Amino acid sequence: MRTPPDRIGGVVDIIGPKMGETRFGGRVPARVRAMFVDHAVIQVKAGDGGNGCVSFRREKYIPKGGPDGGDGGDGGSVIAVADQNVNTLLDFRHKHHHTARRGEDGKGKNMHGASADDLIIHMPPGTLIYNDETGDVLHDLGPEDRVVLAKGGQGGLGNDRFKSSTNQTPRESTDGTPGEVYTLRLELKLMADVGLVGKPNAGKSTLLAAVTRATPKIADYPFTTLSPQLGIAEIDPGRRLVIADIPGLIEGAADGAGLGHEFLRHIERTRVLVHLIEVDPADGSTPSENYHAIRKELASYSTLLAEKQEIIAVSKIDLLSSEEDIETAIELIRTELKLSADTPVYPISSASRQGLTELLEACWTELGEEREVWAR
Repeated sequence: MRTPPDRIGGVVDIIGPKMGETRFGGRVPARVRAMFVDHAVIQVKAGDGGNGCVSFRREKYIPKGGPDGGDGGDGGSVIAVADQNVNTLLDFRHKHHHTARRGEDGKGKNMHGASADDLIIHMPPGTLIYNDETGDVLHDLGPEDRVVLAKGGQGGLGNDRFKSSTNQTPRESTDGTPGEVYTLRLELKLMADVGLVGKPNAGKSTLLAAVTRATPKIADYPFTTLSPQLGIAEIDPGRRLVIADIPGLIEGAADGAGLGHEFLRHIERTRVLVHLIEVDPADGSTPSENYHAIRKELASYSTLLAEKQEIIAVSKIDLLSSEEDIETAIELIRTELKLSADTPVYPISSASRQGLTELLEACWTELGEEREVWAR
């Protein structure tokens, strides 16, 4: 296992689940799939309203006092809060039912029942919340969002509410209304400025470790990374990039091969793609073959992915012996990919840190003024 090289710039934070450590080919065993938790189904039940009370004032010298039954309290709602300290839906795999408390019943002496506290559920930013029965998208959780998933029931009315000039002793009250209950499907899509894509072992995890404090599993075989991981790179004070290491894609990923659908889903939320191409692939393939294979999977999955802004970086140039060899290799790749003269290609080495600052600057420039740095 290689030791991650020194980092570039300062680092603010790290966000992301831990990686798996299994080596295997394109087919993913079920036990490994369980490690990658980006979807879950839960049931949320808001609290019922408390019941109204039927009561009459009874004191020593007031034997026939009027009604004094209090109202019931409102039931607690179930509320989802986007929490940047939460980065996986793993907890929802173990806890399916989320139920808020009911409101207290009303009491005599016009004492209203206490309303129940809301139940707060912390979810990662980027969580899509679906109604599992209809398939409708209910919410798309952005940073710092707070949304009601199920509204608590209203408290019932006590008999004091029903007194009138013609009815001085009402024995009528109402029960609290039931709280809403829903079955929800959660789907997590990472929110990042930059997404790293490329064939397995293209050097994505090493790059993420080099420019952030993230510590992905790194080794010299494919499929080391089984879960996306986020890191935050600080180019300089005031300029930060949220970077997502998307696990290596294989042919057929758009059709669900390997963990293809799970990983391609996360790429949709990234603002810019950095496409890593290994300068001298160890498996005998060519850089252009690997590039076109990834582009094919992106296009097959979504037109949106195919049209997403892309920066091409050629990795592991430290394996070449001279600057002349590097220039020759880059020129060959440009020719094979039929790139226009104004399309930049960034040669980088995460091991020696060569070209990393230039790559980060290019990402920042590509994002432009509309970038949304949500990590704080």
